[in-house]
Amino acid sequence: MPNTTAGMLKLQQIVGLPVYIANSGERAGKVRDAWFDEHWSLLGFVLDGWCWKPRTVRTVLWDDVLVCGADCLFIRSRESVGIRRIASLQRSFYSGCIRLKELPVVTAEGNQLGRICDVYINPNMGTQVVGYELTDGFVSDLMDGRRWLKAPRDPDVFLLGEDAIVVPPLDENALERVAASDP
Repeated sequence: MPNTTAGMLKLQQIVGLPVYIANSGERAGKVRDAWFDEHWSLLGFVLDGWCWKPRTVRTVLWDDVLVCGADCLFIRSRESVGIRRIASLQRSFYSGCIRLKELPVVTAEGNQLGRICDVYINPNMGTQVVGYELTDGFVSDLMDGRRWLKAPRDPDVFLLGEDAIVVPPLDENALERVAASDP
């Protein structure tokens, strides 16, 4: 079976990477989280660092990311780093009101396929999540490995709910085995 995840980045590989300003080489911070729209398209990254306003975070929009590499990100300018209210980041990977990490994936027939442990993006194809890495827990990951679920091109195929992602009827054997992400 061909490796369908080649050339893609896992979100957990991006979290923790340094972010540099392209025209000066100045460090803008580190990626701490990512936030998404209602279709789980990547909108941008949350950066580490202190904000002077309460209940706010430092962010950078995906449109301001020039390079999303394996070892760092480059952004357009110092002005690319903005301040957003935490409440405006409704959907995020780790810390939003609706968290993608650990969200259950269930079929319309009522079978749980696993929980989201990572997402794949193709930095050359825009912001849509292209796949989900699913886990059934630590022991299952060790024994059987994790599985990869390809995200549909049409976001209406999956019901992206607040408490679960509902997918059409799907045989678990159709999911591709992948190496586990870092915890």
